Amino acid sequence: MTKALAPAPTPATPAPSGPAFSTLALDPPTLDNLTQLGYLSMTPIQAASLPAALLGKDLIAQAETGSGKTAAFALAALQRLNPRRFAVQTLVLCPTRELADQVAVEIRRLARALDNIKVVTLCGGVALRGQRASLEHGAHIVVGTPGRIMDHLARGYLALDALNTLVLDEADRMLDMGFFDDMTTVIKQCPPTRQTLLFSATYPPGIEKLASAFLRDPVQVKVEAQHSESLIEQRFYEVTRANRLEVVAQLLNHFRPVSTLAFCNTKQQCKDLLAYLQQQGFAALALYGELEQRERDAVLAQFANRSCSVLVATDVASRGLDIKELEAVINVDITPDPEVHVHRVGRTGRAGESGLALSLASMPEMGFVGKIEQYQKRESVWHKLDELTKASTEPLLPPMVTLQILGGRKEKIRPGDVLGALTSDAGYSRDQIGKISVTEFTTFVAVRRDIAQAALQKLNAGRIKGKSVKVRLIEQDG
Repeated sequence: MTKALAPAPTPATPAPSGPAFSTLALDPPTLDNLTQLGYLSMTPIQAASLPAALLGKDLIAQAETGSGKTAAFALAALQRLNPRRFAVQTLVLCPTRELADQVAVEIRRLARALDNIKVVTLCGGVALRGQRASLEHGAHIVVGTPGRIMDHLARGYLALDALNTLVLDEADRMLDMGFFDDMTTVIKQCPPTRQTLLFSATYPPGIEKLASAFLRDPVQVKVEAQHSESLIEQRFYEVTRANRLEVVAQLLNHFRPVSTLAFCNTKQQCKDLLAYLQQQGFAALALYGELEQRERDAVLAQFANRSCSVLVATDVASRGLDIKELEAVINVDITPDPEVHVHRVGRTGRAGESGLALSLASMPEMGFVGKIEQYQKRESVWHKLDELTKASTEPLLPPMVTLQILGGRKEKIRPGDVLGALTSDAGYSRDQIGKISVTEFTTFVAVRRDIAQAALQKLNAGRIKGKSVKVRLIEQDG
């Protein structure tokens, strides 16, 4: 499994087997910055796509989430960018705000060597006024969701006449979410001479339709999303419609993974599984299309910081998530698309860690299993349900608990402010504090379960950035 160049606070170390970035026609400051970030050799998708992209060619690149594709299109866009021209020269369309935020962070890191490159995100869930002000101060790169980009264009807040690079990131997911018309509206307002870089995990018919309408003689590259058998153990279990949800609980009690992503094919199956797991005492949350942005932020923060044991999700809702340290994936329903199965499985076993992929299949789904076997070029390994035993009488509880602080970027709160309040002021050690996520209006901080109540009281009695704050503890129903 190739280590991704994911947006993270510490440098990633790509797989050593790829060609070096120094073999590309990148300027010396960019190469120096890549070295400082620990990006020495290219991932397969970077090696396949960057040479053509740097020549200015249009591109259709098929690669999974976590393959290093952000750096592939970001480096190409930055190479064409004129820092002294204060106009939008690159537009990146993303399906969700979370992905747009990740992409913007990564672009800023890769652009550190250039003169004051300004990256602006334009997504829903945030007031238009502040975004308009950011654009008026001059932006080089805009990253956003199709609907909000379209809104800014319609109001005349966003001008694309200087655009030279258009990126469609996770284009298949944007199509899944019904953005075809919005994407078309935005693309038609881009200069016809631009370069277009389209990245997609799968290649449904809608991608071909987009490409034929808006790309000029594109170069096509594809990186197979196959995973090392030594890192990811795949197990299949035969179930019935009646016992499927019960078997999910049995798997969790038998293997006791700290973090599990459970995939369902439908939103209703997500809701049914969530209700069942919470009834059984598991710390579970769900992610599906109709959640409001603030609810989605809270769910993702809790799962990413290891204060939620199981995240139940559909494929559409989960795409673009970059959750590290994921011990297990459970395919509650077998997907009819073998490529999607491989992408699901590839969420675990990252960064050289081992992972567990557990798939449940009923008799009507055996044809889908056959397709997966053909695609992966290996037979499925089946295990019996009577092998599953309850490994402990203790409930499977996540190691961390999330505290929610009512205040975020609007109040200029930074992760360091929260860490300081818990370590310097409240006296906790760094290893008792987990991930800190700051959103527009709220901040989530993970603390070890054994100090949660005391930390809550100390934060409520103390100050952050010299101000009193309101803090509450978030617990899943269970």
